Amino acid sequence: MATREIISSGNELSALAAVDAGCRFFGGYPITPSSEVMHEISDLLPEVGGAAIQMEDEIAGIAATIGAAMSGVRAMTATSGPGVSLKAENLGLAQMAEVPMVLVNVMRGGPSTGLPTRVSQGDVRQARNPSHGDYRSITLCAGNLAECYTEVVRAFNLADRFMQPVIVLTDETLGHMHGKAMLPTVEEVKAGIVPRKKFEGEPKDYRPYGVGADEAAVLNPMFQGYRYHFTGLHHDAKGFPTEEIETCRKLIQRLEDKVMMHTDEIELNEEFMLDDMTGAEGEVLIIAYGSVSLAAKEAIRHLRADGIKAGLFRPITLWPSPANRIKHFTDMIKNVLCVELNIRQYTEEVERVSSRLDIQGLYKVNGRAISPYEIVTKVKEVF
Repeated sequence: MATREIISSGNELSALAAVDAGCRFFGGYPITPSSEVMHEISDLLPEVGGAAIQMEDEIAGIAATIGAAMSGVRAMTATSGPGVSLKAENLGLAQMAEVPMVLVNVMRGGPSTGLPTRVSQGDVRQARNPSHGDYRSITLCAGNLAECYTEVVRAFNLADRFMQPVIVLTDETLGHMHGKAMLPTVEEVKAGIVPRKKFEGEPKDYRPYGVGADEAAVLNPMFQGYRYHFTGLHHDAKGFPTEEIETCRKLIQRLEDKVMMHTDEIELNEEFMLDDMTGAEGEVLIIAYGSVSLAAKEAIRHLRADGIKAGLFRPITLWPSPANRIKHFTDMIKNVLCVELNIRQYTEEVERVSSRLDIQGLYKVNGRAISPYEIVTKVKEVF
């Protein structure tokens, strides 16, 4: 695979990824620590015929993004936790109307204003269900600088494949980290673009929401002769509001099934130093994601040097969770430690999937990163 070497920050790489992946509209509002995504993409988009606009607030930012996506272009917004809270209602609209878009959330401490300039992973639960109602969120989580790029690219392809918002979580550490990243070439990214499905038949026969029970809507670009209706209400095959019992039931069930029946297309994980795990006494499984996984890898190297066989399972797709792989490793390995910059937000999912209540945890919520030394110390203390 051809690669290119770029020295940049995570936020700048997220912006570059969007443009390389075909994004042509960005609607947003500045908020620490995500503002550099907007700064960078506002320079990049005009060079390729796109547009970036700073709206009056976070709500307007996502509204403009949804409007652009409805017109048929790839569109993105970026924010941090408080901004997601404000965007939540319109995220629900995009879920119901099946409008594809990407939202990058550079996580910081919370709730409320919290720690604006410090690192956190406090938005993991929020990313699972940012809006009310029944639907399935698709949430990816970058774990290094390169993935600030590659996961944004993947998010656009998943958004167009499943016709819904896709969230990419990074955090303050990754967003402001500046270093070398090995990226795929622009040609490779463009070759891998997954276009939206498009109805090619007679306009009179067009039913954008009249699709199979586990299929995404087919929304043709606006202004090309195909008429349909966008609404946040329950709707029929043409998108017009309805309260017909079976139509409503099938619609909501389809929003669930179009994701959960195709998780093999969404799931992505990293399994670090797990190949030699056998389930023997004393082995340790560390589960971590995002920037914390960088410290976990260093800790594992130290633990192995000390004679403790440890390995890392890192979900890159957080939601839907990689339930089968989590259960595989938690069934095999007795000693499990979840490491998070929150209080048990993903540990609860590990417990649910594994049916285990003896999962150990290392958590920090003071805005400071978790060091490899802290992980090594915790492993030796509890196992």
